Amino acid sequence: MKHLKSLVFLVVSAFMLNTSFAQKMESTVDVGGAPMYPSKNIIENAVNSKDHTTLVAAVKAAGLVETLETPGPFTVFAPTNEAFDMLPKGTVETLLKPENKAKLSGILTYHVVAGKLDSKELAALIKAGNGTAELKTVAGGKLWAMMKGNKIMLKDENGGTATVTIKNVYQSNGVIHVIDHVLLPKS
Repeated sequence: MKHLKSLVFLVVSAFMLNTSFAQKMESTVDVGGAPMYPSKNIIENAVNSKDHTTLVAAVKAAGLVETLETPGPFTVFAPTNEAFDMLPKGTVETLLKPENKAKLSGILTYHVVAGKLDSKELAALIKAGNGTAELKTVAGGKLWAMMKGNKIMLKDENGGTATVTIKNVYQSNGVIHVIDHVLLPKS
């Protein structure tokens, strides 16, 4: 029995060491004070970012957690807490109410594009589009990507803009680009 306990302890220790070592060997990007692991999905990483607590709460309220845990792939333009704070006072609280679930889901899926578009691919699409790439969102709307210097900018259907502040945060099911403003579909 003592030998069996020792063997179990050894196996569990080896597994934990191997998992920890594998995560440390991954090329991570820090977002909101936490490393984002390419082996984890969008939700598994996002919940650890202190800069995206509002986005995570909104994703939960909209019932989109399961969708963003699927294999995708997805490109997510992720607004920070500060970006949500720039919306008119009371907007986030109103959107988080159960009766506004459909509207909240529409806004959140407007920040998602099917496929895995890293900054290199976005830049190529922008170049191919003579300075502007039209992106179709999962919500069915359109976003326009362009370059301003070496930064990727996005324009929504209302003329609002956002800048990609952290690019290429690779996930097991896509890529996240952190943005500094919330994008809004035409209402």
